[in-house]
Amino acid sequence: MNNDLVTVDIGGTHARFALATIGSDGAIGLGDPVTLHTKDHASFQTAWEHFTDLQGGKLPPAVAIAIAGPVGGEIIRFTNNPWIIRPALIREKLGVDRYTVINDFGAVGHAVARAGSEYFIHLAGPDVELPASGTLSIVGPGTGLGVAHLWRDGSGDYRVQATEGGHVDFAPIDTIEDAILARLRLRYRRVSAERVVCGPGIVDIYEALASMEGRAIKPLDDRTLWSLGTSGEDSLAAAAVDRFCLSLGSFAGDMALAQGANGVVIAGGLGLRIRDTLLKSGFANRFVAKGRFEALMAALPVRLITHPQPGLFGAAAAFAKEHTS
Repeated sequence: MNNDLVTVDIGGTHARFALATIGSDGAIGLGDPVTLHTKDHASFQTAWEHFTDLQGGKLPPAVAIAIAGPVGGEIIRFTNNPWIIRPALIREKLGVDRYTVINDFGAVGHAVARAGSEYFIHLAGPDVELPASGTLSIVGPGTGLGVAHLWRDGSGDYRVQATEGGHVDFAPIDTIEDAILARLRLRYRRVSAERVVCGPGIVDIYEALASMEGRAIKPLDDRTLWSLGTSGEDSLAAAAVDRFCLSLGSFAGDMALAQGANGVVIAGGLGLRIRDTLLKSGFANRFVAKGRFEALMAALPVRLITHPQPGLFGAAAAFAKEHTS
């Protein structure tokens, strides 16, 4: 059986494509990725055709697709992207005979399960390898806020559960976060964690801090604010970035408690880009600040996955588990 495939990772901003192979030993090889902007394509179909043209007009007859949103039902809609996918038409529309469709953070869960230890760095807690058995919570800020958990049996087998945990309620724990919540409530009846702990959320954090200080609010976009904040060029933007890191720490700790985790992995494109900032921030202190459970939280290793394409790699791993196990 031919084990070549196309692997795709579709988020709110980008659609990434790559060719992949699954070796006879189960090893996954990943080709060079091609990144397309979702705003430049009317649909997934036209983006697929663009990638096909870039590959000389012919692709393997198998595909693994990681999607930023729930993947059940007859029509898949993206959380932060206007495209839709109808799974029943994938074989016909894409010209494939085998496919896997998985939530994007489900794919990241597979990447965490299959990536080597060289793709993880220490963020908080004891600086030890992630446990080979039990549950790992996986949290990743990007355009949205992804959450999954991975269960491993200690002998190499594993199960991944994608969730929509990023959409639980935002839970402030100090007066500054109260102010952020109050500002967001002017627009949203219910404020989820994703409104704050995501790339675009830096704008609301920054504007809330500016309002607290009685400053005129500059209309800056999220990319500009991340640049100004991580470089330290703008002190208010730097305060907003630090506040983001605190909120991410609180949220990751909440997920670990809720999922009964014995380890945590931070993923997502944003997490990787700001890893140096995270290491110097109050992330670790907030992660363990869980009242009566501080000792339990302090014992959990927290690592950051540094694989350059965990969504693509993980989607291919999910395909391999489904079709070649």
